[in-house]
Amino acid sequence: MKVRSFSHTGITVSDFNAAVKFYWEVFGCPLVGVSDAPVERVRGFFGVDAEAPSCKIGWIRVPGGAVIEIFGFEPRQPPIEVPWNRVGLTHICFNVRNTQRWYDYLVAKGVECVCPPERSPRGHTLFFVRDPDGNLIELTDLRYMYHVLGWLGPLGGLLFRRGLYKRYYE
Repeated sequence: MKVRSFSHTGITVSDFNAAVKFYWEVFGCPLVGVSDAPVERVRGFFGVDAEAPSCKIGWIRVPGGAVIEIFGFEPRQPPIEVPWNRVGLTHICFNVRNTQRWYDYLVAKGVECVCPPERSPRGHTLFFVRDPDGNLIELTDLRYMYHVLGWLGPLGGLLFRRGLYKRYYE
């Protein structure tokens, strides 16, 4: 058994409309669906214990096919800082071209940039920004590796599982 592809990641937001606007205006990611979860589901499945809880769910499509699923709960809870070394999710990542141009564009739009672009030991460039709720977004330019991973990724996975990275599968 194996999965078919990566589908989506979910983010709880403090302001549903502001999140939709941010991902559309900054990254060109359109809202492609919205639903309101029934109260019973908000209480049972999501575990929100409140008098009249609600949850608006939206699906934002990222160019290339991935989706960001956003959740707008009422009542809200305050955000918490997520340290890098704590087990759990830390960020989402967008593949881009020309990280310096993206950095300049995002600074001009007033988006909080955590750091300027830097080059990794393997040659790609990356930097981090925060969305309006403080969630980390990595922007990375994989350069030629974008195509290598796309076309040769399955073959590379097979070869690495049997060779260079074999110890991780034992």
